[in-house]
Amino acid sequence: MSIYGDTTPDEVKNAKGIHLLTTNTPNGQKVQIMLEELKELYGTEWTTTLIDLEAKEQKQDWFHRLNPNGRIPVIVDNNQIPPLPIFETSSITVYLHNTYDKKHELGFTDPIEHIQSLQWLFFWHGSGVILQQWLFFARRATEKIPSVISRFQQEGLRIVEVAEIQLSGKHTNEPREYLAGNGKGKYSIADIGAWAYIKELKHLPEFGTSEEQKARFPHLLKYIDRIAQRPAVQRGIGKDYDQQE
Repeated sequence: MSIYGDTTPDEVKNAKGIHLLTTNTPNGQKVQIMLEELKELYGTEWTTTLIDLEAKEQKQDWFHRLNPNGRIPVIVDNNQIPPLPIFETSSITVYLHNTYDKKHELGFTDPIEHIQSLQWLFFWHGSGVILQQWLFFARRATEKIPSVISRFQQEGLRIVEVAEIQLSGKHTNEPREYLAGNGKGKYSIADIGAWAYIKELKHLPEFGTSEEQKARFPHLLKYIDRIAQRPAVQRGIGKDYDQQE
């Protein structure tokens, strides 16, 4: 049975190679950044369909054929026979790493370091939703409910404190530049999975003033800025992934 239906857009059903269905949100940006990093490393190519979330394209039958959960992002790897649809950001990231990162530039060959990268990738896969809810209720919700904001703020601060502890080297006496890997660590899929969420916090009033942030999360703030300087990261969150008016 084909993964495509009569209502599947032509640009999706006729795509070659890797095809990405996304929107420029933190979830979408994780996979966008991963693909941009692969492009920089290996010249990896793909095509993109931007999904209109307000029009609920992701809830249409043709999209459900690719992801029954009706969420972005999704990739379809047409290099596989038959074409392989993959959803859930961490699954997509691991798949792209295993299949297209032949030199493990964004991961590790050492099994211990590999597990470290996966545990941080999965940690942020589960924790990112808490930060998104904090951001939503504190910044975007039309009705501001103090008890709800407080609940997600407290849990959000606890989660980012976990990252600060890891980066500070509190328990190893060796500060780190990245979440996984020996020594100071190495930029990897773990950081790609974390940064798309973490970057939003600096602009959240409930995260504290800049001075309060620097005092409480000095290593995390440097980490956010360090990754933001990567050209592939800048492209991965750039205007090419914005819906056109």
